[in-house]
Amino acid sequence: MDRRNFVRLLAALPLVPSLKGEAASPDGLPKLNVVTKYAPSATPGMPGPFPGRVIAVKSDKSVDVETSAANDEVVREMMARGMCALTGKKTPLEAWRQFVQPSDVVGIKVNCGGHPWCVSAYEIVAEIVRQLGAAGVPPTQVFVYERFQNQLDEVNYAPHLPEGVTIVAAETANRRADNRGYDPATYVEADLFGEEDTRSNMMRLVSQKLTKIINVPNMKDHGATGATGCLKNIAYGSFSNVARTHYRGKSHTYSFVGTLASVEPLRSRTVLQIMDGLRGVWHGGPFARTRKYVFYPKQILFGTDPVAIDRLLLDIIDDERKRHGAISIYDRSPQYLKVDDGAARDANPNVNIIIREPGHVEFASSLGLGIADKARIEVQDVVV
Repeated sequence: MDRRNFVRLLAALPLVPSLKGEAASPDGLPKLNVVTKYAPSATPGMPGPFPGRVIAVKSDKSVDVETSAANDEVVREMMARGMCALTGKKTPLEAWRQFVQPSDVVGIKVNCGGHPWCVSAYEIVAEIVRQLGAAGVPPTQVFVYERFQNQLDEVNYAPHLPEGVTIVAAETANRRADNRGYDPATYVEADLFGEEDTRSNMMRLVSQKLTKIINVPNMKDHGATGATGCLKNIAYGSFSNVARTHYRGKSHTYSFVGTLASVEPLRSRTVLQIMDGLRGVWHGGPFARTRKYVFYPKQILFGTDPVAIDRLLLDIIDDERKRHGAISIYDRSPQYLKVDDGAARDANPNVNIIIREPGHVEFASSLGLGIADKARIEVQDVVV
């Protein structure tokens, strides 16, 4: 028996105790089998207590466009105003206590793939840690995490954070050579392109240690999903073996992103979304090795609903692409597809190497993760 058949046979065996389910597969969507022993909390963190509600805090003073440096004092004020507006509380302390207790072990899911120009800002991450401390969560119970250690090393959050905060990754780099950081009993099984390894496993940190997670994505274009925001950051950033979802011009991200985000305990423990829109990437994402495609939205979005925030993000990215004369993230025309032509993709915003799937946001909504209907999304603008 070859390894692939053995994996499939093993996946078919009953796992006790466990919760198993299959995402719906209409219109040829791949069969996705979810395996987890964790039950949802009474009120899952996604969409959380404020479905469809997004606070957009904006400040022209937040970033110096010439140097790309953020203003720490302004960012702290933006954070305070955003948290109070989201919760309706008078002080940031009261606001943060709606989400965390002193006994919590809190993960901050950062995004480091856009180094050097667009990563989860030091100023935002440091302010989250400060406010967690004010709410009674000590630094020793705070974990800043990402999938790949080499990306965390490039960004280097340590000098900006108090002693005691743990900065941790599941793998050394994106080579699938070390799976010790992943939970073998919590995964999504899917044979997408006949690949040998058909499982994506949740990080052990997420399934076995953290009690609350704060998601800090960026505003970035993505060649497979259209945009990489709250959903993709928390889903693809918390599971192994996810790059296999797009290959030779085709993407299965439409259903895979939301399915990963819905797996317990990730869904229930992710209680707060703080989207870093100080800087953004309108093409060539999720990376930002060149400043050519960087833009400056100068805002931070707050919510508990990742779908609602990502629905707004799709428009932000698409509008910026239009300003530069680039094809829309919704354009699925074969005439723009050049399979695996990465160089052309980076050089020409009118080339796709994969048919994009911005519909992954609507699919996530169908799983109950939030509201994708713009008519039902309540946006409150706050200007600092």
